[in-house]
Amino acid sequence: MLEVLRHSWALLLGMLLLMLGNGLQGSLLGVRGSGAGFSAFEMSVVMSAYFAGFLLASRLTPGMIRRVGHVRVFAALGSFVSAVLILYPAFPHPIAWTIERMIIGFCYCGVYVTAESWLNNASSNESRGQTLSAYMIVQMLGIIAAQAMLLVPDPSGFLLFVIPSVLVSVAFAPILLSVSPTPAFDTTKRMSLRELYAASPLGVVGMILLGGVFAAQFGMAAVFAAEAGLRLTQISMFVAAFYVGALVTQYPLGWLSDRMDRRQLVAGVALMGGLAACLAAVMPDRFYVLLGAAFLIGGAANPLYSLLIAYTNDFLDLENMAAASAGLLFVNGVGAIAGPIVTGWAIETFGPGGYFALIAVLLLSLTGYAGWRMTRRPAPSVDETSAYTAMSPTVTPVAMEAAQEVVIEAIEAAEAEAEAESEARRQGAVG
Repeated sequence: MLEVLRHSWALLLGMLLLMLGNGLQGSLLGVRGSGAGFSAFEMSVVMSAYFAGFLLASRLTPGMIRRVGHVRVFAALGSFVSAVLILYPAFPHPIAWTIERMIIGFCYCGVYVTAESWLNNASSNESRGQTLSAYMIVQMLGIIAAQAMLLVPDPSGFLLFVIPSVLVSVAFAPILLSVSPTPAFDTTKRMSLRELYAASPLGVVGMILLGGVFAAQFGMAAVFAAEAGLRLTQISMFVAAFYVGALVTQYPLGWLSDRMDRRQLVAGVALMGGLAACLAAVMPDRFYVLLGAAFLIGGAANPLYSLLIAYTNDFLDLENMAAASAGLLFVNGVGAIAGPIVTGWAIETFGPGGYFALIAVLLLSLTGYAGWRMTRRPAPSVDETSAYTAMSPTVTPVAMEAAQEVVIEAIEAAEAEAEAESEARRQGAVG
């Protein structure tokens, strides 16, 4: 890990600053929108626009980079991010915020694609897994630390919009001064959603449901907290709890996933998050219940993302894994676009408790579906399953493909080791 930090510290520092800016602007909009009199549904449309822009950019950015290069795309999109952050308080209207939020989502995805491609290119086969782990940790730490910045005085003024704008602008310096353009993007083989569903129904359905959960967590947590009347300090702690939970549980659950039927683990983890959401739904006025529920939901939803990718890989040939990851990312994005809108409707219809009620429905539906899938076909042998690689729903296809490269290399290494052992036994029998 120290070797990874030595070679990639500038990129990781830049990404940390970018995540500080992104994590702060998402929570800040939830707080300011409530103060400006926006309804929960209006804020849900604003928050949904981020995921629409993100999904669009995941398809378009590689072509942009092929045409004009990494540096130009990175600088141009970064400039738009910084500008839009300043424009938010200048035009406090739901339509303006929706347009600006979609631009932010598009630009952040493009920035991530570029940074992740640089990071992947700077990694060797031996260090790629550790580099991805460092990248995931930096993303989570950035979002967690951003919540503390909500406590800067004068939340109703321009300052809290200026801070993320400055952070984003500063983030480009260490990245652009330390990297060189990477090779052009290769075209990834496509896999249709029908083929993907045939390979892993649980992977596809689970990713759609998780998209809704993640959108509620990343896009609507601050909106819910403002609607529930939490103080600014409580909002900061509440949003951060989702990501602290994700950091704590990601690797223990990954260790378990390589040693048991992954469908059982998916069902159990989703059940844990669903029951926590049920408890918060009936007690939305108990802050420490909300805090504990956020920790457990975040600790369930983020590892589930990685679990479903690993489970889907168990039924794929090595050459299809990258294409499948792109398909899973797409269906997760579709769920994320719909998630805030449905969440906003639930809050307006049922009150603040509707936020957790919806999360409970999504996670318990995943529990039930995983249980049903266990009756449809036997689990692959634990010895034949693919390796688990920690991933975050915030990554782009570039990081997804890099993670799949780590998995493929691990599988090939295991096959080579098994073949060598078999050959040694054969030579011993002959001798």
